[in-house]
Amino acid sequence: MYVQAQPGTNETFRDTISTVSGKGNRAWIYPKKPSGPLYRSRTLVSGIFLALMVSGPFMTWNGHPFMLFNVVKRKFILLGITFWPQDFFLFVLAMLTFVVFIILFTAVFGRVFCGWACPQTIFMEMVFRKIEYWIEGDASAQKALDRAAWSQKKAVKKMTKHLLFFLLAFLIANVFLAYIIGIDQLKLLAIDGPGAHMVGFVALLVFTGVFYGVYARFREQACLVVCPYGRLQGVLLDRNTVVIAYDYIRGEPRKKIRKAETRTTGDCIDCSLCVQVCPTGIDIRNGTQLECVNCSACIDACNDVMDHVGFKRGLIRYTSENTIASKQKFKVTGRIIGYSAVLLLLLTVLTTLLAFRADVETTILRTRGQLYQDMGNERTGNIYNIDVVNKTFANLPLELVLKLPQGEIKYIGNDLSHVKPDSIATAEFFLILKNGDITGIKTPVIFEIRSRGKVLEEVKTNFLGPVE
Repeated sequence: MYVQAQPGTNETFRDTISTVSGKGNRAWIYPKKPSGPLYRSRTLVSGIFLALMVSGPFMTWNGHPFMLFNVVKRKFILLGITFWPQDFFLFVLAMLTFVVFIILFTAVFGRVFCGWACPQTIFMEMVFRKIEYWIEGDASAQKALDRAAWSQKKAVKKMTKHLLFFLLAFLIANVFLAYIIGIDQLKLLAIDGPGAHMVGFVALLVFTGVFYGVYARFREQACLVVCPYGRLQGVLLDRNTVVIAYDYIRGEPRKKIRKAETRTTGDCIDCSLCVQVCPTGIDIRNGTQLECVNCSACIDACNDVMDHVGFKRGLIRYTSENTIASKQKFKVTGRIIGYSAVLLLLLTVLTTLLAFRADVETTILRTRGQLYQDMGNERTGNIYNIDVVNKTFANLPLELVLKLPQGEIKYIGNDLSHVKPDSIATAEFFLILKNGDITGIKTPVIFEIRSRGKVLEEVKTNFLGPVE
């Protein structure tokens, strides 16, 4: 959704990108250091999210990770619930529910997630950018430093900054890897050394390089070029959505302010501070744009100017186009109701499936390439493979019982008397039936998986018998 600042406004800004120069080169963004109540609130919120993100791999539930995304072993733990490949549809449903929530949230509140909760924005603006301000100074000092000839002072500042950036990227890579392989495996990498865990070490180096490249060089391009969420807002936002917007009714026409003048123009004094503090280099007065991440830096800058010139705050604020243009209050639209209904349906289905999910999941298949075997005394046997997934965090003594028809089970090697928590147990066994109970070339059989006398699951399969 693009909001025109004023009818007849020059819209040449649509023909250019703030991060690309007229020659097609990368235009480096030097945002002015933000300040103000919203920035302080964002700093507090970011601190909470950073603490949660960094401590996430250390959080446990019943001695197991609270969150784990092990794509190598195809094992995921989300909020203490384990998802195995057999539960992949549940994991997809959970992610789909989260996406619908984001869509609903965006339709109502715009791109607030990007500015206040997105890890990319939090690390860039609240960690790396703060280090840059601390070492190189504000925007004007950074520009002067980059344009200056190389000297000992410049080299020290640049080396110090990039060394800290690399160390931070290394720490972030460790946290990111811990979410994939678990904190215990990451500790082994540190204790045993890279030689004993070369794959993990290479992954750590790759992640470090990626994070360093993103925060030291790529920066806002991750939001503008890579992230699809910014492009989605074009179809998710409407005139009723609350976004960061410039009140062009009140602010236009713009004019510089002079002392002791009787002002007959709009409240915007064309100071351009809202542009100077923007981390993506846009002019919010041109309307909501793809590059805007709703960081609220322009609101703080504009409010500070309004205070200095004695005008009312809120020239740039969180509001909707309908509120600016026609003073309409926020209303619940059909789209919002539709998204809410879909979200409620997904939550209901997901909760129901999780509530009735079995503690174990069993697969029993006849061993490939094996025909039936004559066991003597008018009995026939089939060899089966059994895989049991223990989805709990407790040891499970399991018993395989033949429900129908009558027969005998003989294990080949280990049995299922002890299945470790959060693991997969496999075994082989003979199923022996009397020839009189074999009804044809494929006889249906039903097994029960029991634990401490309780039936956990029923599994149906077929028994291959001789042809009459």
